[in-house]
Amino acid sequence: MKYVITGKPGVGKSTLFNSIIEVLRSNGFKVGGVIAPEVREKGIRIGFKIIDLLTNEERWLAKRNYDSSVKVGSYGVLVHEADELVRDAILKALVEADLIAIDEVGPMELKLPSFKTVLLKALDSGKPMIMVVHYRLSDIDIVSRLKAARKITVTIDNRDNLRKNVPESILKELRSVLQF
Repeated sequence: MKYVITGKPGVGKSTLFNSIIEVLRSNGFKVGGVIAPEVREKGIRIGFKIIDLLTNEERWLAKRNYDSSVKVGSYGVLVHEADELVRDAILKALVEADLIAIDEVGPMELKLPSFKTVLLKALDSGKPMIMVVHYRLSDIDIVSRLKAARKITVTIDNRDNLRKNVPESILKELRSVLQF
């Protein structure tokens, strides 16, 4: 069971993802993986953190105008700082969690040396997964493994309806699949 949440920037993908995770956790599911929330100061986005969903450990993923050899737009990626956390969080989720959740599979995360390798391992594991996937993801290895996933495309027009219905629908399916 794999779910892919996608859509253009700013439509509410992460909001839907977080709603699903909240419903699953409140119903006793152990959710592992990572999220990469934006960090704002005085209303201005200054970067992104990476947070382990099992331990809440966090590190910087990228900072605006950060001096790094790895860039995504105006953001410098803190490769070494973020890579270890991402790798360990996903590998730990494979063993300890009921399902793996990743927000997001996108250009910034794919700059981390371990990310694609552990993501492919998770995708091949058969463990239930919920992922936010960048709408222009073109990596053939990843895309081919997502062909059978249920795709949820978030738009400004459908986001409120999705937030009302999708978390409970996924909860119901997950309960049946895992006999929880």
